[in-house]
Formats: sequence, structure tokens, C-alpha cells
Amino acid sequence: MKKYSRLSGICFILLVISVLNVYSQSVKPRKTMKTTLHKAETRGHANHGWLDSYHTFSFAGYYDPSRIHFGALRVLNDDVVKGGFGFGRHPHDNMEIISIPLKGSLAHADNTGGSGTIQAGEVQIMSAGTGVEHSEQNGSRQEDVNFLQIWVFPKEKNIAPRYDQKKFSREARQDKWQTLVSPTQEGESLWINQDAWFSRGEISKGKTLPYSLHKDNQGVYVFVLDGSITVNGQVLNKRDGFGVSGTDAIHLVANENADVLLIEVPMQVN
Repeated sequence: MKKYSRLSGICFILLVISVLNVYSQSVKPRKTMKTTLHKAETRGHANHGWLDSYHTFSFAGYYDPSRIHFGALRVLNDDVVKGGFGFGRHPHDNMEIISIPLKGSLAHADNTGGSGTIQAGEVQIMSAGTGVEHSEQNGSRQEDVNFLQIWVFPKEKNIAPRYDQKKFSREARQDKWQTLVSPTQEGESLWINQDAWFSRGEISKGKTLPYSLHKDNQGVYVFVLDGSITVNGQVLNKRDGFGVSGTDAIHLVANENADVLLIEVPMQVN
């Protein structure tokens, strides 16, 4: 009888251990939110006369070891190019390059035959892949062009170079998120060779607009194009940047009418 009791006790303990192991494997570890604040006035700055550029991350002559990239987001430049000027033909490889004009027009040409002119409200994407040479010129000889130049590390290297552009309706982002760029080749957005989503929203004063991240181990970089918002308690003004990771969602509240760009990217870079 005593032997039977001891065996029953051992079996019970083993059962408890088994249940605890199953439970521990089914419960996801609690996420710890991390944030990175980049105020507009702390960005790198270079004025070449024909080009006036602000760098959120280290670029060209601006270097800050604490601001190399945010996950797969490598470059976020806020460029103003004078009329009649632009970037001459130059090479890139293995980088996803997105251009978003905020004012004026931008003319693209590359050695694969890709070409086009985009204006405010349009978005251009170029997968440099195995290698491409391109130029970006102001589409006007009189007016300045202000555009965002954004680089994202690719998911797959050495793909065939590719160029695309698309116009997006302003009405479709009033108090909601409009997807500009995504990793799927279906739908209304432009395709990117990365698990990345670019979303833009124009939020009315006093309104709250939540954003849910698409995948685990992703982060979202909030860039205020205009106006003022509060994100998870942090006040952001025009051209401020705020990186958030270790969370499933963020909530944005418009302190005044605001135009906001969200860039969701993987936090681990291959």
C-alpha cells in the first residue's frame, strides 16, 4: 500500500510539471516597450545651396553612433531641392528606396528604363537589388521640391531592380490610416521587398487614431509631417520622430490637425 501511495504521489508531481510546461510554452513573454525620441531640431543638417537636407539618421557628413538606424529603417532625409537642380546619376544596390514629395515635383530616371515624375500625394519606390544607377531631379525649373528620401534594408538581397510609383487620394486618409507601402503585391499599396508597412493619416484635432502592428518583433517609427500629436504620452510636433518597439499597438491623439507618417519595420536586421 505504501509503495502504491509513493507511486501515486510521483505520478501526480509529474503531471503537475507537465501541465506547467505546457502552460509556460503557451503563454507569450510579456513585451517591454522601448521608445526613441528624435526632436526635429536634433537632426543632422547640411545646406549645399541647391540642396537643403535634414537627416534623422546618420548620413553622408552627419554621423551619430546612437542614430544609425531604427530596425530596418536606415535613412529618413527631409530634402529641399531648388528649381532646376537635383541628384545626378549615382549607384545603389540592395536597398529599398522610397520617395514621398510633400511639395513640388520630383523626376526620376534610371539605367533600367524606369522613369516618371511624381508630385505631392504620390509615392515612388525603387528596389535597387543587384544594382541600379538613377537620378532624381526637381521636376520644375522655378519651384523648390520638398520630399522625404527613405531607405529600408531589404528582406532578400540581389533581387532584380524594380521601379514603381502611385498616386494616393488625400480623402482616403482623413482620420484613418492609408497604406502607402506594404510587403504584399496585391491591393492598393506599393510593394516593398521587406516586412514593412508605410501608412499615412491626417488626423483632426481632438481625435484618437490607434495603430496595430502587423507582426511580432516589429517597431513603428512615427514621423510628424505637420501639426502636433501625442503618442503614448509623448508630445510630438512638426518633423519630430518617435520610434516605438516592444508593443502590439500605439495610440495617437491629435493636439491640433496633424499629418503623420508611420513606418513599421522589423527590428532585427539581417
